[in-house]
Amino acid sequence: MPIRLRRFIGTVLIIILVIVYALAAITFAELLLASAPVWVHLLYFFITGLLWVLPAMLIIKWMAGPKADHSP
Repeated sequence: MPIRLRRFIGTVLIIILVIVYALAAITFAELLLASAPVWVHLLYFFITGLLWVLPAMLIIKWMAGPKADHSP
């Protein structure tokens, strides 16, 4: 697959990931954390704010393509 196509698909996937993840995190917080103390909200949003990076890293790794073998 050409690298430009990989990057385009990866960019679209990351945009979709961020939108869906944010909506899911906010919906979950609204439904289950409404009566929780402030520190629970802070902890939840800190963790969920960092957690989206893991799937994004996999997408970015895929976008970069296979590693080139530079051995002689």
